[in-house]
Amino acid sequence: MIDLTSLAVTALAFFVVAVSPGPANISNAAVAMTYGRKTSLRYGVGLSCGLVFWGLVAASGMGAVLQSSLYVLMVLKVLGGLYLLWLAWQSGRSALQSDAARVSVPAKGKWFWRGLILNLSNPKSVIAWMAALSVGLGPDDGLLSVAVATLICIVAGFLNNFLYSMLFSISGMMAAYRRFRRRIDGVVAGLFAVAGFGLIRSAFTR
Repeated sequence: MIDLTSLAVTALAFFVVAVSPGPANISNAAVAMTYGRKTSLRYGVGLSCGLVFWGLVAASGMGAVLQSSLYVLMVLKVLGGLYLLWLAWQSGRSALQSDAARVSVPAKGKWFWRGLILNLSNPKSVIAWMAALSVGLGPDDGLLSVAVATLICIVAGFLNNFLYSMLFSISGMMAAYRRFRRRIDGVVAGLFAVAGFGLIRSAFTR
């Protein structure tokens, strides 16, 4: 039986990771501001498809974990929690930097393929996927739960890139981001820290 609460927690955890400022999101924002909404949407679809690939890789690994050992899942949760805490540290350090974020705009090209290649070239996405799936899934969940959770995260990934394309194609959004970057990074750091500690704690509770 699928636990809807667990699925919601997984989706929220993945969306927090996906929406946080990073190379893919910042480049998508830059494309939207420079080349317009349609171009950014094509670029975002490429980014999302790259995420799908790593999501399927992570889901196959998670299915094997759930079928093998409770202790393997515990270790995975701890590692995922440490990864989220590392992201919190990175975001917190960025929040303390006073210089505005520099945004490099990709050169013109085949936008879908540029987005796809960018995320395919980032195998750390597997760690983010495994961390997000670990948040909501437990040893009693079956392969169906893994499949549904993965599908929900895929939808969240597409939604994230769609929102970046839509919002940053509005005039002045990049300037607003630069202005509030430190506050945004601070909030993101807090969210990552809460999720990281929560995931580590869940590894030792049933």
